Amino acid sequence: MGRIKNRKNFLLGIVCALLLSGIGLICTNAYKKVSIFRDKIITIGVFSDSYWEVQNGYSYRILEDAIAVFEEQHPGVQVEYVSGILKNDYSEWLSEQLLSDKAPDVFFVLSEDFNDFAEVGALKDLTSLMEQDEEFQKERFYSSAYEYGQYDGVQYSLPYECAPKLMFVNKTILDKEGIDIPDDEWSWDEFYEVCEKTTKDTDGNGTIDQFGVVGYTWEEAFESNGIKLFNQRGTECYLTDDNVEEALVFMEKLEKLNNGYNATTKDFDLGNVVFQPMSFSEYRAYKPYPLSIKKYSGFEWGCIPMPSGPDGDNVSTLDTLLVAMNANTVNTQYAWDFMKILTCNVQIQSEIFEYSEGVSVLKEVTESDQTLHRLIERSGDSNSLNQQILSDAVENAVVAPRFRNYEEVIAEVDRAIESIIAGNANISMEQIIWNRKINKYLKR
Repeated sequence: MGRIKNRKNFLLGIVCALLLSGIGLICTNAYKKVSIFRDKIITIGVFSDSYWEVQNGYSYRILEDAIAVFEEQHPGVQVEYVSGILKNDYSEWLSEQLLSDKAPDVFFVLSEDFNDFAEVGALKDLTSLMEQDEEFQKERFYSSAYEYGQYDGVQYSLPYECAPKLMFVNKTILDKEGIDIPDDEWSWDEFYEVCEKTTKDTDGNGTIDQFGVVGYTWEEAFESNGIKLFNQRGTECYLTDDNVEEALVFMEKLEKLNNGYNATTKDFDLGNVVFQPMSFSEYRAYKPYPLSIKKYSGFEWGCIPMPSGPDGDNVSTLDTLLVAMNANTVNTQYAWDFMKILTCNVQIQSEIFEYSEGVSVLKEVTESDQTLHRLIERSGDSNSLNQQILSDAVENAVVAPRFRNYEEVIAEVDRAIESIIAGNANISMEQIIWNRKINKYLKR
């Protein structure tokens, strides 16, 4: 009897082990392998809130529409994602998934994470997939947005949505001062002239209360003066270039106009500043009524390109949300097909102008009449938006060098520029000193 009981226990143990093994197999491979109990599954990594950090009630709408398109084209294949991950927690969550080999097949990549993920080999090289796919045409993308997904010359991701930085203008102040709004090819000289004329004490109490510009940084000045601050590998800094000195002198001139007063973005919101560089996503977020009334009340405003330096052009940066493939996925073709739907499908890309605050990375979508009508309808203002300015800003945007720890190095440059402009020493000598410090930092 005892032997029978032991045998039953032994068999029960085997059954339990098999069941647990089967359950473990399903759970462990839920992100990438086929189960005998369900359809094939690919998984997507995504965060729940807006990339552009504004309120958005359509977090998953575009993704779910893309899933519907994909599943219709691929019967028997399901797409799943984990909901509820906030953008602020997403980088840590994705890093943990990658470390534990549980990462999704396809995932969105924040711009600040792209360099590091590409460097450590977490992202799949898309070169062969693009070359073998006759339907894929990189020319459909804005070139700067497409280049944003490259690391060391290799395409590791595709752009999903983007937003260029533009110069936003308080037209009401310009009208009051009798100044025409600058044209699309305006220069630093014109920029400074307008700032000089409009920075003043308007109520006669001895304190400046109207300002020419707020939020214009050394990065905008460098970009618009043709400055390449680092080599492509991030091993050398070029802070001693003549173009850099021009930009620093210009920044110093602008700063002196305020007589020591530190103007803030709140001053622009209140209608007391002429110019403020701003991401187009912020324009889209706050232009529609009633948010425009809440944030920017009492003045008319619009956007123009950034001013050009003596050795540069009317260009600025582009912030881009990317889509990449897990380097270890076993669902390569399905993952690639889904990436194409997110980034190349006209219907899905058009929804960015409906359910997000960014700009489509496809030229044919952003430059379409449908997009223009949609933007005008949402903003209620056909005069403040120039579609050609938007398209040119995206196409000609500056793409920063892609190397690991880029953000930390930029923080060092921030300190250098602040010290140089605030100090009384010779600018060119300070450039040499700080250039040595930053190059030492890069070599570490």
